[in-house]
Amino acid sequence: MKRNKAWIGILVLLGIMVVTGFVMLREQSPAEIFAALRRLNAVYLLAGLALMFLFVCCEALCTRQILPRLGHKTRLRNCLGYSFAGFYFSSITPSSTGGQPAQIYYMAKDGIPPAHGALNMMLLAVSYQVTQLAYVIVILLLRPDLVGLLGRGFGALLLLGAAINIALTVGMLFLMFLPRVASAIAGWVITLLVRIKLIKKESAAREALSKQLVAYGEGAACIKKNPLLFLRLLGLTAIQLTALFAVPFVVYHAFGLREYGALELIGTQALLTLAVSFLPLPGAVGASEGGFIRAFTLFFGAGLVTPAVLAARGISFYSFLIISAVITLIVHINSRKRAHRIEPLSARAGECE
Repeated sequence: MKRNKAWIGILVLLGIMVVTGFVMLREQSPAEIFAALRRLNAVYLLAGLALMFLFVCCEALCTRQILPRLGHKTRLRNCLGYSFAGFYFSSITPSSTGGQPAQIYYMAKDGIPPAHGALNMMLLAVSYQVTQLAYVIVILLLRPDLVGLLGRGFGALLLLGAAINIALTVGMLFLMFLPRVASAIAGWVITLLVRIKLIKKESAAREALSKQLVAYGEGAACIKKNPLLFLRLLGLTAIQLTALFAVPFVVYHAFGLREYGALELIGTQALLTLAVSFLPLPGAVGASEGGFIRAFTLFFGAGLVTPAVLAARGISFYSFLIISAVITLIVHINSRKRAHRIEPLSARAGECE
């Protein structure tokens, strides 16, 4: 069943890619696009790929910060494998829902209990949501005019994305540090959903909520025992997001353009990412390209914006989709061959140290 879902996700992704390519080529001839792409400076393109490797590496470093505190000795190589697998499965599943389960699966193959893998992913998710929200707030304070570049449709998506991000961030922090309040609110929501027939198995929903509260409670305890851990995670996540958002800026320089600075391009990409990240599309394909063309026309001009989106998305998504697929295959093959390589640091493995 999981393999079928993966293949369905890949087929849906390919279908959306074909439609997206057709729409973009309708606006500009292939000859014009290829002529513009030949202008690109290869050094900057390699710098963009380096930024994406930094993006994946930062998440791996976050995992390497967390797992030892749960009693597991880790190698950076293993953590990189988990992160590349997460990138791949996030890219082929709607709203990136497949990434975290895949990482937990491969951690379990290395001897890390699923509960501890889930706790690791939860801390990563909290760090990501908090940092992304803080990032966008800073951009809006410094350059509120950038929102207008998205247009009405994507401006509405930005508001929706911000609302979802805030709800998730507040909800996760409540679950971690105010579990009683979170439990009461979540219990009320479950009761409401049962009444309107959106939840049919109330007992199963409440059991899942109980398990989630336990996991978030363990995460809060881990952070309280290691107060600097969360700051390290936030710092690494800030670098991670900056690397991702800087790809259009690198492409801008690859075309030899210099009129606008890093703040404008990085800030615009940060807003666009938040606007499309919660859409139920594999890799946000289609929405990301359409939003890029609308938001970045000011910077690249009408003649270069389509080649620019091909270069930027080629670096930040399509190339790393292929790279992550290859690495995920290697991780999968190795996980079936090797014995458990990650061993507890102490007899109390799993307790936050």
